[in-house]
Amino acid sequence: MYQICVVTTVVDARGVADVLAAAAVAGRLAACAQVGGPVDSTYWWQSAIQTSAEWQVRFKTAPDRVDALVDQLRANHPYEVPEILVSREDSGNPGYTAWVHEQTRP
Repeated sequence: MYQICVVTTVVDARGVADVLAAAAVAGRLAACAQVGGPVDSTYWWQSAIQTSAEWQVRFKTAPDRVDALVDQLRANHPYEVPEILVSREDSGNPGYTAWVHEQTRP
């Protein structure tokens, strides 16, 4: 059974989320990407509490594609300090984890 990783980020517009998702899948950096939102985020930024609506993008990828995916997200993300989180999943549906692995082969 293959291990998979979930890479998550948020952006301030649905269109931006869709572009990041499509680019990652087209480049075989992710097998799929899910866009959800909007979600309300509250955070510290520039010495003040900010609240904004954001769109979350969850990418499913293979462990050996994580670094390239993170590099692509950093290069194309509109935020000065983007949230890019990586979670490793050690178990799951074997058919799905194999599919993720196969779809992320260049």
